[in-house]
Amino acid sequence: MDYVRSPEGGEPAAATTTPPVPVKIVIAGGFGVGKTTTVGAISEIAPLTTEAEMTAAGVGVDDPGPAGGKTTTTVAMDFGCVTIDRSLKLYLFGTPGQARFGFMWDDLARGALAALVVVDSARLDDCYPAVDYFERAGLPFVVAVNAFDGRLAHDLDAVRWALAVDERIPVVAFDARDRLSVRDTLLVLLNRALDEALRQQSP
Repeated sequence: MDYVRSPEGGEPAAATTTPPVPVKIVIAGGFGVGKTTTVGAISEIAPLTTEAEMTAAGVGVDDPGPAGGKTTTTVAMDFGCVTIDRSLKLYLFGTPGQARFGFMWDDLARGALAALVVVDSARLDDCYPAVDYFERAGLPFVVAVNAFDGRLAHDLDAVRWALAVDERIPVVAFDARDRLSVRDTLLVLLNRALDEALRQQSP
């Protein structure tokens, strides 16, 4: 804690410090694309997850794609937080990826500044609902293509073309397992949100 000297020369008094501004960020995308991993990689607290074991009932319903060893799935949300600097703290809310949990998205997105849409480039169809949702909601978002095993199935220009997203929306590659990679992607998202706010304020 910072201290300031008393004007009477007595004991120093504790200086008032302004707490960081809380900012809500949504981490969304299809099933098995790396949303839980993204939150866990960057969170400065032990992330809250609502992972449940996948059962035989999910066979043919939940397709993990290349993450064939996946044995759990998010059934409510993931939660974590990270302090960017003394003025800004991000609270991360990861959505469940399956369509049957789509009714939760409105609650998770309420009050959010922006959204990160995590994409598996080998399964672009899975991210269309998330892209459509945030476009309809008017919430700034960034498309973050998770490099499974360090590789992308399609380059970023091809991903942008396939998703038909506006040229103002960044499409970036990142590694959901790597803290620095996730950090850099979140900084791109914050810049995107700032640009959109300034654009809306301009006459």
